[in-house]
Amino acid sequence: MSLLADNKKFISPLSQMIKAEPNLISFLRGGDLIEAKFLKKTPQAAYFDLGKFGTAILYGLELANARNMLKSLKVGDGVTAKILNLENENGLVEISLASALQQKNWQELKELMERDEVLTVKIIGANSGGLIANINEIKSFLPVSQLANEHYPRVDSGEKNKILEELRKLVGREMGVKIIDLNPRTNKLIISERGATEQSIKELVGQYKVGDIVDVIISGMADFGVFVRFADNPAIEGLIRIFEINHRLINNPKEALNINEAVKAKIIEIKDGRVFLSLKALKPDPWESAQEKFKEGEEATGIVYEFNPFGAYINLEHGLQGLIHVAEFGSLEEMNKNLEIGKSYRFIIESIKPEEKRIILKKRLG
Repeated sequence: MSLLADNKKFISPLSQMIKAEPNLISFLRGGDLIEAKFLKKTPQAAYFDLGKFGTAILYGLELANARNMLKSLKVGDGVTAKILNLENENGLVEISLASALQQKNWQELKELMERDEVLTVKIIGANSGGLIANINEIKSFLPVSQLANEHYPRVDSGEKNKILEELRKLVGREMGVKIIDLNPRTNKLIISERGATEQSIKELVGQYKVGDIVDVIISGMADFGVFVRFADNPAIEGLIRIFEINHRLINNPKEALNINEAVKAKIIEIKDGRVFLSLKALKPDPWESAQEKFKEGEEATGIVYEFNPFGAYINLEHGLQGLIHVAEFGSLEEMNKNLEIGKSYRFIIESIKPEEKRIILKKRLG
């Protein structure tokens, strides 16, 4: 009798089994994964033996989705299938091979995440938000924030084009990563390079403590600070935030430091395997002697450093910085006419407030 025999003349093994032993149906449900043996293939369908559950059919879109898998199958070969329909009009169980493979792959990924295993992946693409890789034929995403320090883009955070340019340099490379989040329903698979290296880095960082003074090499720069590698432990990379570089305001680390420059820095924080350091902590605080260097009412020479909506920052002698309010000029336009960034002018010290790290300046008359 044909596998596609008329429904009136054919009672499927599954139907017979359900009638004889109704409790068995609880072992086979839509969405279940089941092992199937390949029987044969026609241009319209492929057939599989499900043992006591009868014969399964693969056809239509599911046949097309499984065409590459079917090429390698020989009669009797076993394969994992997903149940789509317990019994169609011809008494056959409808299955999917592609869905079964995807479900199996997701399950394997979930187990890898639960075991906290490190995987090696090859980067196949990049966008301004991070990198793309394939794991078990499933696309995964590695956000920029989850990159190890070694691969973190050394560019200003607002320059998306430059960030993307740096990320593209990593396409084709292999990386050790951990799975940190997944959701099969939304096809979300998030991986982390930082998570894969964290443990070994934490062990190395454990050799140091807050307050230690270390030799470091400037390894990268960004608008928010500089990255440094420990001279005696290059695997450890720390961050010196821009406000920890100097006691006075600077807008760009390049004003004070150079790539590959060797400096001494003080460890001020260790958190989750990350090390934060300070350069200014090793420098005398000029504000402690500000009232000895300058007197209220006296004149002082300073160089215009930066304009802002409130006025202009002026670099004074002895590593100090003052502020002259825009009100001294009446408007921003007038201030810009009277002052030029990088030029030196004479000012009057109006007030000195070391506890607030503030020196207020006035225009010099005449």
